[in-house]
Amino acid sequence: MGYPSVERRRVLAAAALGREGGVPGPDAGTGEPLRAVAGEVLDVSPHLITIETPGGAEERLVIAPWATAWHGSEVAPADLPVGCMVLMRAMREGRVVDRIWADTTRITGTILSIQGRRDLTVELDCGPHRGHRTVVIPYRASGRLQVRHPLFEPGYLFDAIGIRQDGAGLALLPATSQPPYPARTVPPPPPAYAGAQSRIAGTATWSDTFDEEERGAAYPMLERADTGCPQAGVSCAGLPYLALGSLLQVRNVCTSRSANVPVVACGCVAGRFCDRCVECDTSPRGRIAELSPSSYVELGGELIKGCFNAQIGLG
Repeated sequence: MGYPSVERRRVLAAAALGREGGVPGPDAGTGEPLRAVAGEVLDVSPHLITIETPGGAEERLVIAPWATAWHGSEVAPADLPVGCMVLMRAMREGRVVDRIWADTTRITGTILSIQGRRDLTVELDCGPHRGHRTVVIPYRASGRLQVRHPLFEPGYLFDAIGIRQDGAGLALLPATSQPPYPARTVPPPPPAYAGAQSRIAGTATWSDTFDEEERGAAYPMLERADTGCPQAGVSCAGLPYLALGSLLQVRNVCTSRSANVPVVACGCVAGRFCDRCVECDTSPRGRIAELSPSSYVELGGELIKGCFNAQIGLG
């Protein structure tokens, strides 16, 4: 017999705990809903963008006069190339776009090797669920990245944002300040066990390893037997153990937006980052959720900023 689906696990957990099962999706009381729209650009003008969604449908959206776009740098939306893959933030019933990210990728893992003198080629271990990944750091971006990653050597963590170009990942922006310890020596959680709190504060980040339109989160403190991952269950944030299928109430402290987000993956790499987010304030240490790009954007997150201060509770 196979394992039950994520949705089925959530129903069973709610029944076992004697509470109502939550419903995935945004909290209707936290402002005008944002909609994340993904697809390949078929046509774009200063006022309209037409895409093909991952499901093969064609969709046309209005570009707001104040809209901005990022494709390795800030560009005018009308200058985005046909054929690029975009994630857009839309409002007004999901029909008006005000922010576009094109070919955006995030590269998070442990440094295995570094080669090159000007353009650097970095091989990363992105964890047992994501395998190895090779990223190129162009010379023009190397200074900015190495200022935020001073321990640029094997065994230390790396986290950068960039673009996909010609089948390769180019790292252009540091997503975080590098933790000062090797990836295998994560600081222990604080003595006061945070799992007893109704809500836990920390950092929410995003990863591009989810399916293109998936709404969900990777969570560090999953039961190892549940995930089959010997690296699960590591975090300096004092998180409680959960199972796949649990529903997290995620609140973006910076925008006051909230949503119920299902735990769909193991966040064992995210759990090794004992860092802080400094968007709108300084968060407590530790990554408490790694969101899919769509969930992150619908909670008001900016992809190239890399994180937002968050609080989580059980949905």
